[in-house]
Amino acid sequence: MTILLGSIADDYTGASDLANTLTKNGLRTVQTVGIPDPSLALPDVDAVVVSLKIRSVAAEEAVAAALATESWLRGRGAAHVLYKICSTFDSTDLGNIGPVTEALLSVSGGDIALVTPAFPETGRTVYLGHLFVNGQPLDESPLKDHPLNPMRDANLVRVLTRQSRGKAGLIDLPTVTRGADAIKARLDRLRAEGAAAAIADAVFERDLETLGEAALEMPVSTGASGLGLGLARAILRSGRASASDGESDAIRSVGGLAAVVAGSCSAATLKQLDAAERHMPVLRLDTEKLLAGSDEISAAVAWAGERIAQGPVAIAASAAPEVVSRLQARYGREASGHAIETATAAIAGELVERGVRRLVVAGGETSGATVDRLGIPAFLIGPEIAPGVPVLRTIGTAGNDMLLALKSGNFGGEDFFATALSMMR
Repeated sequence: MTILLGSIADDYTGASDLANTLTKNGLRTVQTVGIPDPSLALPDVDAVVVSLKIRSVAAEEAVAAALATESWLRGRGAAHVLYKICSTFDSTDLGNIGPVTEALLSVSGGDIALVTPAFPETGRTVYLGHLFVNGQPLDESPLKDHPLNPMRDANLVRVLTRQSRGKAGLIDLPTVTRGADAIKARLDRLRAEGAAAAIADAVFERDLETLGEAALEMPVSTGASGLGLGLARAILRSGRASASDGESDAIRSVGGLAAVVAGSCSAATLKQLDAAERHMPVLRLDTEKLLAGSDEISAAVAWAGERIAQGPVAIAASAAPEVVSRLQARYGREASGHAIETATAAIAGELVERGVRRLVVAGGETSGATVDRLGIPAFLIGPEIAPGVPVLRTIGTAGNDMLLALKSGNFGGEDFFATALSMMR
């Protein structure tokens, strides 16, 4: 395998988001779960997105996993590696965006990285280094209350500087609008000033194309799927790849039962669960009982077993923000989050054991835990269900193929669950 673009994704739903974007923009793409086992036969593709779970782990652990993945991607020809982060820049003052970016630069021969979480298609824009969500500063938007990494500062230059050894600079919108050469000149000036990273403004899709053209000439960049769009289009314009529609193999029917499992507590997922009740039975787990160690998992599986033969079911450990805050105060943020993702993954695993072959999972941590529980090594990328969320077909699960959708909590419209299941046959 020789690839043109490699990516290290900091969680599984973000990896699907990026793989979807690359596929939509003409690159043949596969998403793997961790570094693939050498025995896994991957198709001939232009890009590989390696899914990791390093957004909220200790910085040293994140750096080690990212460097091992970078080495694997370079060994397969990747001249450019994108460190894929969340479009809300979820992180703390200890990392992991800064430490991982600096580590990737140190082994790649690069000395400065272009960084942007902008993706206007999903309402994320960056102006004067500040991140906006649907026109609101990040720290004033509903997305400021991430359960693991709350974001209280919209100024990404400040955020990145606090978690990095080197300085972070800014590539402002006027510079971006002057084109890739102006961006490169600004990067040269920032490099001379000792900066190791540059937050780049982007308000329109054309800004992402310009940033992608500039970033492609460097060994490393850091960003959300919007930067992936820019890189993919730059690769096609360079003539290194021909535009491809790689979706057909991923939408072959698998049959079997269908289910939704949700662990996200985002406002979008809560609305989607309300809407799902018009189409399917929905069981809302008692998260306090889950954390207290009661047998909610067995009860949920039994509940599903009585209904799933008649059609899809949904099981949710999602809760309103005030409930989440109360549970975190009582049990601790990390402990409560881990318990919920473990429980929802266990439920998903039990449902698959009972014949579910079409599965929608809501929440980044829940998705990661579920994919790990199921032992899925890789995915083909199918058609887009909603911006950032494609249909995924398993690779390396011979005789037990599945279709999945891994949804970041905030993605999708109110009827997302019904729409996703209608596309998964």
